[in-house]
Amino acid sequence: MSEGPQNPEAGAPVRWEGAVNARRVLGALYRMGRQEWLTETGWRQLRRDGVRTVIDLRTAAERRRRPSDPEVRDGAAAEIQILHRPVEDPENEGYGEYLAPALAAGAPYPNHPQYYPAALHHFPDRLAAVFRAIAAAPGGVVLHCSAGRDRTGLVVTLLLLLADRRDLVAPQYDAGARGINDWHRVSPVPHPHERYLEGEELEGFLSPRLEALRDFVDSLPDAGSVAELLRAIGVTDAEVEVMRAKLSPDAP
Repeated sequence: MSEGPQNPEAGAPVRWEGAVNARRVLGALYRMGRQEWLTETGWRQLRRDGVRTVIDLRTAAERRRRPSDPEVRDGAAAEIQILHRPVEDPENEGYGEYLAPALAAGAPYPNHPQYYPAALHHFPDRLAAVFRAIAAAPGGVVLHCSAGRDRTGLVVTLLLLLADRRDLVAPQYDAGARGINDWHRVSPVPHPHERYLEGEELEGFLSPRLEALRDFVDSLPDAGSVAELLRAIGVTDAEVEVMRAKLSPDAP
């Protein structure tokens, strides 16, 4: 007997073979780590669960297979459109300013919600393209970056606020951060800049990130202010309403 579609609660993990840090956000929206971790069975399971669009938020240089990734035949993602909508632009004149604090902290990428306001400041057109793609996407939508934590977290945070689900923002970020941390424990290839953390060390990693996330959320006091922000970067009222419908608990 074939496995039927899943209908997990908001924020709950989903079981797509090979997927790392995958969970349902809300309604017809999902999140995960890099798509190259999916097996052929995993891609079939995405289709089974109604996913018809995968939106890749990484830069072009990150979009490549690794030797440890599963072999997947051409056509494994048939019937699923894969869109490349990077949230950052290395060619942008402000990219160096945006990246400098991360470099000073020892990571060559922004890995903290403290960068969310800077991303909106430096790359509003890139973020608008992501939201327009979500609004236009048929079927269920999966967002992913590399880890499924920070860049994915920025887009997910704004969508949850738009849906007036502030209660889900911190738990989703926390779960995404813990999810990729769990992957570091078993990954066949050590991450060049991160490692598995546990106990007080993990809590010390998470605490300032959750505090920065709360500050960001507090800067957008209600769903209307998020809609206004999206309109300011070029998202239309119609697209805002379509995204709200996709985030409805009743969305297919």
